[in-house]
Parts: sequence; C-alpha cells; structure tokens
Amino acid sequence: MSDHLSAPRVQRIRHEIHRRELQVLRVHDLSPHIRSITLTGDALDGFASSGFDDHVKLILDTGASEPVRRDYTPRRYDAAARELVLEFALHGDGPAAAWAAQAQPGQRVVVAGPRGSFVISPDHDWHLLAGDDTALPAIARRLEELPAGAHAIVLLQVDPLDRRALVSRANVELQWVDDAEGLIAAARRLTLPPGEGYAWCAGEAGTMAQLRRVLVDEKGLDRHAVRASAYWKRGAIAHHEDLEA
Repeated sequence: MSDHLSAPRVQRIRHEIHRRELQVLRVHDLSPHIRSITLTGDALDGFASSGFDDHVKLILDTGASEPVRRDYTPRRYDAAARELVLEFALHGDGPAAAWAAQAQPGQRVVVAGPRGSFVISPDHDWHLLAGDDTALPAIARRLEELPAGAHAIVLLQVDPLDRRALVSRANVELQWVDDAEGLIAAARRLTLPPGEGYAWCAGEAGTMAQLRRVLVDEKGLDRHAVRASAYWKRGAIAHHEDLEA
C-alpha cells in the first residue's frame, strides 16, 4: 500500500513488519570507529528496503526485563545472497555499540522491519545530503543509488579518522566538517543550484532542527522539499524523530 505526499516526486511505502532471527556472516572494520556487519539467514526472504534512509530495529537480549531496540539503516541488501549489511558507530558505551564491538560470525541476532520507506525520486535537479556519522550509512547508500548525471551536494560531520571514499556515479560535491557548528556554517555558505532540489538531513536533534531552519528560513527552500530527521538526541536514549517545520 502506498500514498503520494504533497512534496514533489516523493512517495511513502508501508511494509508489513516481520521479526527475523539472523546470523552474523561477516564483520569488517571500515574505519577505527565504524564497523560493517553482514547478517544472513533464510528469514531474510521477503525483506524489502525501498528507501535509502529506511531503518530496521536491532533487538538485543541483554538479560534485562525488556530487550534493547535500536534503529539502524539497511546499508545494503542482496536478496539473491540473503545478505543484509548494517554499519555501527563503535564510540560510546551503548548496548548496540557494545554488541557490534564483540560481534563474531555465527552469532545470532533479531532484526525487525523496516515498517516503511520514504522514497525520494532521484530525478530532482539536485540533492543536498547532510548529517553526522549516524547519517553516513544512509548518505553512502543514497550516493551509490543515484544515477549518472545526478547532482549531489554532501555535508558530513564525521571524525577525520572515519572519513572514507564514497562511491557514486553522480556528480558529487563533498565537504567534511569537524563539528555541529561547522555543519551549520557550511550550510549557510551554500549557494544552492537553480532548479528543483531536495534536501535530506539526519543527525542530532538540536542540530538538525537548526539546519532545517537554515534551509527553509534562510535559503528559501520549500518546507516540503526538506526532510530532516533526528537520529539521536543529546541526553536521551534511543531517540528517533522526523522533524517538521
């Protein structure tokens, strides 16, 4: 089932939610603080992820009364091989990061979702992608999926040790920044291209709210052409929120 949104060439798709018990197949460190974990299993049959910023729930049994649930972007899915790739930031002491730090092939874990996809057409005149390291998997996936000839402007707040080459057929203007203040300043310096563009932003709640205001109030983007998400919130646990104007 799907319904069209008021935003240009944007569609929301709902998926039936399934819990899947999967097995760790491979573990690979992409950088000092980012680990790629490939999950596999017959339970992946029927898995669907249509949007680059989809998220699944990683469900961990820590021995507490309730399991831990954390959101992660499906970085890549290979239906033929039944392989689902997730990327984990290893800094911090949260239970999901702790699990990823010790994960080994053969271990089992439960994943649920995605419950839906927000599909942004690749045929906009330009795409602005901005966020911190929690947004890196979604941005890297989007860049891989954009077609040749697409124009992407990317602002990424990532530790210098974790910066890496991002593959894309699109024409990419990439700027790395060191902190939230640098991310906002970089957005303010932008001269947005002509034509119909779409901005996607994700990261810390307060920073993303400020970035959305810059794009809408200062840069003049239509609020329907900006999708901003809080992937985490300073001082909160397991925060995920879509930010509205």
